[in-house]
Amino acid sequence: MERAEADRTRVAPEIGSSHEAGDAEADPASEREREAERLQPWREQLTVRGVVAATLIGFVFTVIVMKIALTTGLVPTLNISAALLAFLTLRGWTRALERLGLAARPFTRQENTVVQTCAVACYTIAFGGGFGSTLLGLNKRTYELAGKSPGNVPGSWKEPGIGWMAGFLLAISFAGNLSLIPFRKALVVDYKLTYPSGTATAVLINGFHSAEGDKNAKLQLHGFLKYFGLSFFWSFFQWFYTGGNVCGFVQFPTFGLKAWKQSFFFDFSLTYVGAGMICSHLVNLSTLLGAVVSWGIIKQKGNWYPGNVPESSMTSLFGYKSFICVALIMGDGLYHFIKITGITAKNLHERSNHRHVKKVTNGDTFVIDDIQRDEFFNKDYIPNRLAYAGYALLSIVAIIAIPLMFRQVKWYYVVVAYVLAPVLGFSNAYGTGLTDMNMSYNYGKIALFIFAAWGGRENGVIAGLVGCGIVKQLVQVSADLMHDFKTGYLTLTSPRSMLVGQAIGTAMGCIISPLTFLLFYKAFDIGNPDGYWKAPYALIFRNMAILGVEGFSALPKHCLELSAGFFAFSVLINLMRDFLPRKYRDYVPLPMAMAVPFLVGANFAIDMCVGSLIVFIWNKINSKEAALLVPAVASGFICGDGIWMFPSALLSLGKVKPPICMKFTPGS
Repeated sequence: MERAEADRTRVAPEIGSSHEAGDAEADPASEREREAERLQPWREQLTVRGVVAATLIGFVFTVIVMKIALTTGLVPTLNISAALLAFLTLRGWTRALERLGLAARPFTRQENTVVQTCAVACYTIAFGGGFGSTLLGLNKRTYELAGKSPGNVPGSWKEPGIGWMAGFLLAISFAGNLSLIPFRKALVVDYKLTYPSGTATAVLINGFHSAEGDKNAKLQLHGFLKYFGLSFFWSFFQWFYTGGNVCGFVQFPTFGLKAWKQSFFFDFSLTYVGAGMICSHLVNLSTLLGAVVSWGIIKQKGNWYPGNVPESSMTSLFGYKSFICVALIMGDGLYHFIKITGITAKNLHERSNHRHVKKVTNGDTFVIDDIQRDEFFNKDYIPNRLAYAGYALLSIVAIIAIPLMFRQVKWYYVVVAYVLAPVLGFSNAYGTGLTDMNMSYNYGKIALFIFAAWGGRENGVIAGLVGCGIVKQLVQVSADLMHDFKTGYLTLTSPRSMLVGQAIGTAMGCIISPLTFLLFYKAFDIGNPDGYWKAPYALIFRNMAILGVEGFSALPKHCLELSAGFFAFSVLINLMRDFLPRKYRDYVPLPMAMAVPFLVGANFAIDMCVGSLIVFIWNKINSKEAALLVPAVASGFICGDGIWMFPSALLSLGKVKPPICMKFTPGS
C-alpha cells in the first residue's frame, strides 16, 4: 500500500500509550545520569558494524516490501520490526564477541537509533520510490492494460532499467532530507509535536536498553527466530507444488470452488498473516468488506459492457473496479488533505496567539529531562546555509537530469516541483507530527493531475507520473526525517548522526531497491491482473494520469455515476469516523483499505483477518505475553516468507521449475 495510507495501519503496541510516552520523557534521575555518562560524540554513534547491520536489515525489508508492493500494495508500518531487528542483531553480535573473550564496543541506544533510521531509510525507497505505483505505471504492460484512449498515446511508456531508475531516485531522494532542516528545532523542540511513530520507536528502543529489556529481548528473539524458520520452510515446502499455472497451496479452495473463482480463499501467505497481526482489526475488516463489495456484488456482464469482452479489459468489469478504486482513494485522500491542512492551520494560529504564554510543566523531573534533551538536540547544530546550499545544488542536478531521462518532462516542471516541495513538506511534516498520517501520496496525486493536465495529450501521462514521483518523494522524505529527529530527541541521539544515517540509508536504497525490483521483474509475471503479482497501484496511477489528461471522458459507461457515488461514500464514512461518538467509530470502515481488494482480490484480506484472529485469541489467553511477542512473531512470519522470494526468484531466473503441480477440480 502507499505509505501515506499505510501509516494509519498501526498496531496498538507501536503507538504506545500516553503513560509510556511520559515514561520516555521522565526517566529516573539515576538512569538519566547513567545515560549522560554513556553519551558519545555524534561521529561515534555512527559505526561500521551499525552500517553493516543496517545494510542487511535494509536489504531484508526491501525484499519484503517489494513483494508486498508488487502483489497488493498494502504495506504495513515496519519501523517497529526494524528497530527490533537492529537491537537483536547488534546485541547478539556484542554478546557473541564477549563469549569469545574479545572486547566489544558497548551497544548503546544511540547506535540502535541510528541503525534503525538507516535501515528504514533504505527500505522506504522500495515503496516510496514508486516501484509498485508511479515508476511501474510507466512500463509497456501497464500502458497496454490502460487501453486505447486519446490520453494514453502510443509510445507513452518506458521499460524499467537499472540505470535510469537508480539515477532518477538519486536525483530526487536526497533533497527532501535538507528541505526542512531549518525547521527541525521549531517542529521538534518548540512546538513539541508528538510524532507518534517516532515516539513509539523511541519508547521501544529505550525499553530495550533497560534492565528489563534484556529479559524481554531474549523472549522476542526466540519468538522471532522460531516463526522466521517456520515461515521460511513453509514457503519452501509450498514451492514444490507450484509447477504450473494456478497450482499449489496458494490456490487452496478453502470455501469451495465457487468462492475460489471469486478469489475468496485462504492462500496460506504468512506475509499477509503477519501483516494482519501488525495492522489494526479495523483495517483488516475494511479490506474484507471491500472484497465482498467488489468481488461479490458488482457484476454487470452483458449489461453495461458486452459479455464477450475479457474481464481484464479496461472496457469491462476491470475498468469499473479500477475507477471505483480510484474514486475511493481520491475521496479518502481529499478528505484527509483538507482535514490535516485545517488542523495544521488552526494549531499554528493558536500557537501564534499564545506564543508568549509560559509553558507549565508537571514536576521537576520533567523539566530537567526536557532541558537536557533540548540542549543535546541543539548542541550538534546543522547550519541552515548548508541545508539551503545543498537543496539548491540538488535541485539543479534534478532540473538537468530528469528532462534528459524523460523528454515529456520539461525543466520548468521540475523547477515548480522543487519550489513547492519545502512549503508542502512543512505542511505535511507538521500534520504528521500531530496525527501520524503522512500525506505525501495525496500531495503527489495533486501534482499528478496538475502536471498531467499541463503536459497535454502528447506528454501528460508521463509528465504526471514523473511529477507525482518527484513531489511525493520530496514531501515524504522530509516528514520521515522529522519522525527520526523525534526518535533521536527522546533517545538523546545526535541530529547530525541521524541525518548522516538517513543519507546513508537513502543512498543504499537507491541502489538496492532497483536491483531487487529488476530481479522480481525478470523472474515473475509482474503486472498480470489475473496472476499473483498484480501490482494494482501501477494501473491506478496511470489511470489517474489519463483522467488528468482527458477528464471524465476516459470513464466507461455509467462509471462516472458509480465513481461519484463511491467518492461521496468515502467522504461520508470519514465524516462519520470523525463525528460519531467514540464507541461507534471502531465500526466505521476505512475507505483506503476497502479500495485495495477491488483490483487485488479477496484472498489477501482473508489472510489479514486470520492475523487479526490470532492476535484476538492470543490476547484472550495471555494479553501480557501477546503485547510483548506479537511484533516479534509477526516480524518472523513476514521476514521468513518474504526472504524466500529471493531464492525463489533466483530459481526462476535459472529456469528451475517446481516438480509438482497441485490443482483442485470438481469431483464430477
